[in-house]
Amino acid sequence: MTATDSPLLDVAATGFPILQPGHGAIASRTYVPATPGNTLWGRLPCEADAPCAVVRPGSVVTVDTLSHEGVLEDQGRDPAQFFGRYGVSGGHVLDDAQQVADSGMPHDFDEDGPHLVTGPIAVAGARPGDLLAVTVLGLTPRVPYGMVSARHGFGALPGEMPSLPGPVFTFATAHADRHGAWGRMAVDPTDPSRGSLRFPLRPFLGVMGVAVPGDERPHSVPPGRHGGNIDISLLGEGATLFLPVQVDDALVYFGDPHFAQGDGEVALTAFEASLRATVKLEVVPGGAALRPGHGRVAPFAETDDYLVPIGLDKDLGEAMRDCVRCALDLLTTDYGIDRHLAMAYLSAAGDFAVSQVVDDVKGVHARIRKSDFREVDRPR
Repeated sequence: MTATDSPLLDVAATGFPILQPGHGAIASRTYVPATPGNTLWGRLPCEADAPCAVVRPGSVVTVDTLSHEGVLEDQGRDPAQFFGRYGVSGGHVLDDAQQVADSGMPHDFDEDGPHLVTGPIAVAGARPGDLLAVTVLGLTPRVPYGMVSARHGFGALPGEMPSLPGPVFTFATAHADRHGAWGRMAVDPTDPSRGSLRFPLRPFLGVMGVAVPGDERPHSVPPGRHGGNIDISLLGEGATLFLPVQVDDALVYFGDPHFAQGDGEVALTAFEASLRATVKLEVVPGGAALRPGHGRVAPFAETDDYLVPIGLDKDLGEAMRDCVRCALDLLTTDYGIDRHLAMAYLSAAGDFAVSQVVDDVKGVHARIRKSDFREVDRPR
């Protein structure tokens, strides 16, 4: 049995309904669908782009995001046909994904990034020098299936993996019941008796960012001080990403939805599939000068349990050094700790991980337990 012979996916049995545009629960008054008019493909918003919505600071917004899987040119630019090879019926393909694919929207597979990005959304009154705090309140799968992709010349082992000719696409499914949610990959699609690999779902958005100055849209792949394709799996529900505002009204955007990703994202992509995201958008006036401090103006994040410093650079070693500097800045600024003591603490108790090595600009992030500082008298 080949992929074209795959049995029909039983969507009802997965526990995840199909969330077509405008259908299903929408948790906020402001809803931004991923229509072709609200979507950029392979490029990120810049100052010259008109917003598709305008909200006040503190607003909660629900945004539909689309995975690029099934839409890209080397997959046929036809998600119904592409996913049909893996047993997905045409009625279970997202209408907005098909509309983008059919729209004639320009996209250069060799020159542009792969990502579909919803936005930008203007946050009225945000100004350069402020921080935009993006808190992820909810992430809901829009479909119960997706892909992990590997292409020649990319990933952690370019020239070595994939070892097969052409791109390698691995179909994965999502399942939920009262015990939790997980992903599955068939060990052998031609022999169901061999079972499947099973792993936890940890949804997050790989792309969250703010527009850059000027009238040139940046490539969607490398992350930077604007945020963008940061690809940190910790940034799921409950996490807050702090982005230094680059232009008036911030012009924030979202994309690259993931169902799960291991640190490193070594193949090239992780388990990529479309999500409906609900986020809170808050402005910290002048915050870029206050946190992380010491003149750094770069993204960082926070969860209920951790401070999450972020380091970014084309050189992985420099990305690690950048992350350590960010960690030091956060600890000295937020807790008033001497920089040498902070370095000693990080060496004893800080956990650093490679976020991804596949986006040209590599990423490193750290987990710093907030509970370690419960006895520290913070500066006022």
